[in-house]
Amino acid sequence: MTESNTDPTLPVFPGYGLPLDFDPWPRPSWRNARPDPRGEGRRLFPTALDDSISDSCGECRMPMITARETAMLAFLNQVTDKEDWVNKVTQEYITEKWREEIKQQNNDFTDKMVDYCLEELKYKAEVYKKTGVVSLFHGDVVKSDAAIPNDLQAALKAAVVPLENVPDDKKDWHPGSDDMVLDLVHPSLYPLIYGLSRIITREKLDLAAGISSSGTGDIIPVPGQGETGCNYRIDRWDRNITAAFSRRYQWLPCDVDIAEDTPNYVNNLHPRHHSALYNALERIIGKIVPLWNATLTPLREFDFNRRIQYGELDYGDLEDALEKDGPRKEGSDDEDYDDYWDQRYEWMKANRPLFLVRPEPYDFEAPASPEDPVDLKKDYGHRGLQIIIKLANIHLTPEKPEYKGGSWHVEGKMISLTNEHICASAIYYYDNENITPSYLAFRQAVHTAEAEEQRYEQGDSIWLQEIYGMKNWSAAVQNAGSIETREGRVITFPNILQHQVQPFRLADPEKAGHRKILALFLVDPNVRVISTAHVPCQQKEWWADPMLRSDGPLSRLPAELRSLVIHNSKDFPISIDEAKEFRKELMEERKKYELASNGHFEEIEISLCEH
Repeated sequence: MTESNTDPTLPVFPGYGLPLDFDPWPRPSWRNARPDPRGEGRRLFPTALDDSISDSCGECRMPMITARETAMLAFLNQVTDKEDWVNKVTQEYITEKWREEIKQQNNDFTDKMVDYCLEELKYKAEVYKKTGVVSLFHGDVVKSDAAIPNDLQAALKAAVVPLENVPDDKKDWHPGSDDMVLDLVHPSLYPLIYGLSRIITREKLDLAAGISSSGTGDIIPVPGQGETGCNYRIDRWDRNITAAFSRRYQWLPCDVDIAEDTPNYVNNLHPRHHSALYNALERIIGKIVPLWNATLTPLREFDFNRRIQYGELDYGDLEDALEKDGPRKEGSDDEDYDDYWDQRYEWMKANRPLFLVRPEPYDFEAPASPEDPVDLKKDYGHRGLQIIIKLANIHLTPEKPEYKGGSWHVEGKMISLTNEHICASAIYYYDNENITPSYLAFRQAVHTAEAEEQRYEQGDSIWLQEIYGMKNWSAAVQNAGSIETREGRVITFPNILQHQVQPFRLADPEKAGHRKILALFLVDPNVRVISTAHVPCQQKEWWADPMLRSDGPLSRLPAELRSLVIHNSKDFPISIDEAKEFRKELMEERKKYELASNGHFEEIEISLCEH
């Protein structure tokens, strides 16, 4: 175990004083679990990087949803994107127009489904008037066009300009992006590097100390090999599933005092040079915390609103229709008998979808208020939050007119309980120019028992496609839907879902265009990881800046000697060229585990057994 910090009065973290795979609520079984006294007394929020994803009944798998409910969710999303939808939902002549439109688009969309959606929209409108947010899908995914006011959006745009207006040779195009993705602030540059990065635990570093303390502190040792595994057992097929943590890298969050929305220094964002951006970030974080509350509350008890609950498989009058309209047996020899049963099978296969009784939604009831809603300020205000910050631009040109989208993934590098312990994300799309509409898609791993325990005839899996939109022997994964990433919108979502950036291109192919985002990754507040509150800045340029000033410690040396001293400092702090090499290694490690994570996410298949 990594035990470099032995003073009980000083803070400890996973990977420094605690095992790298530390879980504040160990889980040999949920029933007998007790909190670790070194933790905060609460369980971690479930994520899709947890190795229980490889169990068909794992706690991070979600209930299956019917194809009809998926269509209802898409309709709710579509309507809540309409201008002034909050008031239009009460105007019957408009809602009846919506009814006709959706029934024309989808002939399986029934009046009862529309009725339910319209009642839910009225409820969502009341919530929106109070909070400015709309919850969608199971998760919950939350969108808001009102969370960030226009003046704060303008302040962010202006504060980012100094990061953008740098010489071309200083621009940090993301590796592998064909010079389309410009990283302004990215956590993969200058991350925590075990065996090299330094830590100060005797105090929390404020903005100034985070810079002035560069090069001081104790080296964070490389965690032991035994700390990269899983600390509880998955019993499916009586096997252990290896959970991986990086013994090399961790993204560095900043600590945020949410009572005042004040962070310590943000990794790769110099506080003295970018004070206006710090001010904007502080205000934006304060606006996003309520959205995270809405996103995380359902995960506390894993309680999701089911609009449609599928009961027993029912083909209605199929058997009667078979006797009335089905094939007739002709002849008496064996060949005729075989032909009859072949025809009967094909008739049943062709007609089952026509007679399948499809489920209808319940009558709408406003969701009950959760007994224990997440309130980040109330629950964690005494210790603050940890947030990883990223700023990035996607630039399109007539020569490179299309962004082809991303891969399915969840935030964090590793499978299982990641080094960063990211539990939720927020993406703020603060500047779009000359691009086509783009979407952020979501999918979820689901429990399979609901379908596999149905009573069905051997060889019959048609109902699975018709009811759930899934195929037999396919991955137990369902697409939840996608949300438009329009300018000014914030989208928050839990790390229990995978997400994928959808393609977009230039609206006018003759002109350049861009999309600019601010991404905030919330570290699970039930565990503290190593952050910039205890890791001084690692950038050699930041360290050198005060030393080279006229009043700095090297001020009496000639300029040539000052530069020579800085250039010849070895190992630490880290130069930009060294940092890019570390980033390359980190990305290779991440790519490896992203593939493994997707494999675990898709590992469980829905299997209708032959019987």
